[in-house]
Amino acid sequence: MESNSVSPMPENNAQAPMAEFDKTPPTPPEDTLPMEDLPPPPTNATVVTVQEEKEKEAQAEAHRHYEDDNEWGCGSWLEYTVVVVLASVLLLGSLGLTLYWTFVYRDGFAWRENPAKEFNLHPVLMVAGFITFSGFSVLLYRICRCCRRIYVKLLHTVFHALAIPCIALGFLAVLDSHNLAQPPIPNFYSLHSWIGLTAMGLFAIQFVVGFFSFLILLCCEGATAGFRAALVPIHASFGLTTFILAIAAALTGLTEKALFELGPSYKYVRDEGIVVNTIGVSLVALAILMGYILQRDEFRYRAHILIRSGDL
Repeated sequence: MESNSVSPMPENNAQAPMAEFDKTPPTPPEDTLPMEDLPPPPTNATVVTVQEEKEKEAQAEAHRHYEDDNEWGCGSWLEYTVVVVLASVLLLGSLGLTLYWTFVYRDGFAWRENPAKEFNLHPVLMVAGFITFSGFSVLLYRICRCCRRIYVKLLHTVFHALAIPCIALGFLAVLDSHNLAQPPIPNFYSLHSWIGLTAMGLFAIQFVVGFFSFLILLCCEGATAGFRAALVPIHASFGLTTFILAIAAALTGLTEKALFELGPSYKYVRDEGIVVNTIGVSLVALAILMGYILQRDEFRYRAHILIRSGDL
């Protein structure tokens, strides 16, 4: 064979030597997990548990927002405590002063056998019903800030119900004392009587509407929620109006009684005149204070934010 002949090409089945960087063994295929080792699909119980946890987190978040929105400083708590305590003292003090006046200066109480003493039931019972019981029924929405709203409504109704017999007996006492007096005294001629009748009419309407709307209609809460919500500011406004009218009736009645009984000596500021004027001043202060408390947004009842409809 000649030396310059070309060597034949290597056969196709001859393999080239493996390069140094290609000597890594091939990756084995991934092992597949058997079906029994896979996690089970979520069940209804798991879904319910997750939903309950979300609801708890939402309630906790609402509670945190409530606390943040209603967090008071020392000044706010001091203001709230002072005005509420002072209003409570005036509500009870006005009734106590009226009792003191009738027992010490007007010789106490009687019934139809003594029309003059029967009249003494009128100022005491009217102050008790129109001012003390009605005032506390309104003030409950500022005092009971941590109670459920349904309980506050029930207490509000109870205090108003206690005021009804007081007002009715007080009205009957003044009618008897006028009609049985010798000579009889005319009825419903004075400004005091006109204001008192107006206050009694508004009180009756308020009680009937409030009892029907905010207690009876709770039986079908969902269907009447909008109506009751629209009625709340009207009911509150007329409640404050009735309370102020009751105080106006008491002031005119005290002035009328002082002029009739004391006569010319009233201008000399005798002891009984001082007591009567003190009752009047306490009622004026109570009207100003109750109006301030009820108009302050910070003092409004807000505990219902934390109560879901299912909790009622």
